[in-house]
Amino acid sequence: MLIIVVGLVWGVARNMDETGLEICILLVAAGASLWLITWLFRLGVSTDSDRDREEEARQFFDQHGYWEEDGPPASG
Repeated sequence: MLIIVVGLVWGVARNMDETGLEICILLVAAGASLWLITWLFRLGVSTDSDRDREEEARQFFDQHGYWEEDGPPASG
């Protein structure tokens, strides 16, 4: 986010002349790219918790012979 702000400030400070505009666009694009990569990484890491819960459910099934959310089988 800081890179984007620096890019915008740079562009305004240079009165958006040709060089200032190019630097502004490059810094904003670089900042946006880093933000997107970070967001995608965090999204990928957060989905690991789903896998962990599934693994715990499978371990429960292996130990007890039924799925925890289904409850124990009716005897009879």
